Amino acid sequence: MLNYHCAMALVVFLRGVNVGGHRTFRPSVLAKQLQKFDVVNIGAAGTFVVRKPGPRAKLLAALRKQLPFATEIVVCDARDFMQLESNHPYGSDQPETGVVRFVSILAKANAILAPLPVSIPAEREWLVRVISSKGQYVFGMYRRHMKTIGYLGQVDKLFGVPATTRNWNTISAILRILKSG
Repeated sequence: MLNYHCAMALVVFLRGVNVGGHRTFRPSVLAKQLQKFDVVNIGAAGTFVVRKPGPRAKLLAALRKQLPFATEIVVCDARDFMQLESNHPYGSDQPETGVVRFVSILAKANAILAPLPVSIPAEREWLVRVISSKGQYVFGMYRRHMKTIGYLGQVDKLFGVPATTRNWNTISAILRILKSG
């Protein structure tokens, strides 16, 4: 159940940071620099829960000021994000070994440009499979393989807007923090 402060919270995703040695920074340090917003860092990929965001424009300005580079920032309302727990398409079964569940968060909700599910690559065993979408959220699975990161980039093309991807474990961690208030 969402309490009042959680209902006001935001979930922030930075796109394409700390990947392959590019656009590197320390998210834990950024969270401390933004402590007046009560920012909780989750992992190293630029994922944050902001428990006291105040006006969104002020938060985004402060975030951009502290980042050592420009990047796409995707913001979600906690209230909407909490629905992922009940609306995800994975069921309770564990994925097969070597398969990871993910959620790609679109910069804005957009219609898919192809029917789902979509397997990438289409001509041989899939490395990325997009299985459904709801609003700003795209659900899928990927196989652990060197080429997977390149195929995950095709989610942008499927929806026609930038997307940033997190595995289901990260999504679960965000949900736990939101529920704890």
